[in-house]
Amino acid sequence: MNSIEKEISYTTTNSYSTLNSLTKKTKNVWFVCHGMGYLSRYFLKYFVKLNTEENYIIAPQAQSKYYVPPKFKHVGASWLTKENTLKETENVLRNFDAIFETEQIPEDINLIVLGYSQGVSVAMRYVAKRKLQCSQLVLHSGGIPKELNANDFKFFKGKVSLIYGINDEYLNDERMEYETNRVNELFTNNVNIIPFEGTHEVNVKLVNSLV
Repeated sequence: MNSIEKEISYTTTNSYSTLNSLTKKTKNVWFVCHGMGYLSRYFLKYFVKLNTEENYIIAPQAQSKYYVPPKFKHVGASWLTKENTLKETENVLRNFDAIFETEQIPEDINLIVLGYSQGVSVAMRYVAKRKLQCSQLVLHSGGIPKELNANDFKFFKGKVSLIYGINDEYLNDERMEYETNRVNELFTNNVNIIPFEGTHEVNVKLVNSLV
């Protein structure tokens, strides 16, 4: 079999979801990247308890959608896989670029970038590749991309938090020791490590305490 894999480039359309309104009273803009199996509009439920006047939440939507097992009734989405990761990452970055261009976030507002689970990888890659100077980078229950290093974040002056559940079924003690060492290497120990009693879940109470 003489098969050849070729590549094309084309324009595509994707959605994203927002919560509350961006007004003169807004103090914080959140850019929140969901985990695998979510849709952005449902991921927003974890941020509804934030002060509605002061917080505007933007949730980008992962492009790759699929029916979630076992019933294959509900739709979820995934950011990246091990297949063609570099090219797919560029697609994600351009997706985020388009959102930021559309939203026109004022520079004097606190920008909080949060990644949950699989969303940690795309959130970190975007901050690193685009040199995005946000006030907070929140890494919630996810893994740090292996290709990133301390030089990628030399520009960064914001606050970094690493949040995880001590009973997370995907992140055992050995894995979290590795991730903790990695995040301290990248941000020269200027990291707030926040373990909590819980499993692989968004900790709403901790999220609310960030502002």
